[in-house]
Amino acid sequence: MSHVFRTAMRIPHPVGGVFHFFAEAANLQRITPPALRFHIVTPEPIHMAEGARIDYRLMLRGIPFRWSTRISLWDPPRCFVDDQESGPYRQWTHTHRFTACGGETDMTDEVVYRLPLWPVGELAHPLVRREIGRIFAFRAHAIRVIFGTGEPFGFSRTPAVRDGVE
Repeated sequence: MSHVFRTAMRIPHPVGGVFHFFAEAANLQRITPPALRFHIVTPEPIHMAEGARIDYRLMLRGIPFRWSTRISLWDPPRCFVDDQESGPYRQWTHTHRFTACGGETDMTDEVVYRLPLWPVGELAHPLVRREIGRIFAFRAHAIRVIFGTGEPFGFSRTPAVRDGVE
């Protein structure tokens, strides 16, 4: 079963600069919760483009993971997509969209993911969904700190995060 997680926020900076920040793979560590002990293994600098592969190490609840993603779509400054090649999910496709809105940027993320060990793995979905929500809430906070007073927009549940299941 596929699940969809969405988050969106408005960043008070032009789209070109916001996209450039996300085009620097090293910045991913700056917006990832420290508790995950996230570390990029791929030697830097990483040239972000379609086909680029990035390898990571991280810990989740004390369990170490290796994760590899590949950029499957690179369309600066509008969007890019990274797909898990190997890692903890059966599928993880993360679409990053950047839309100019005056001198600001509306940034949306959509993650389509499938849990391993279906159907038994689905029992863990409430915990996994909560953990993904925490990670993206930290990310939204870090982005607001880095870029200034970026405000979430468009969703009524939590300030910066919304999810759905398809």
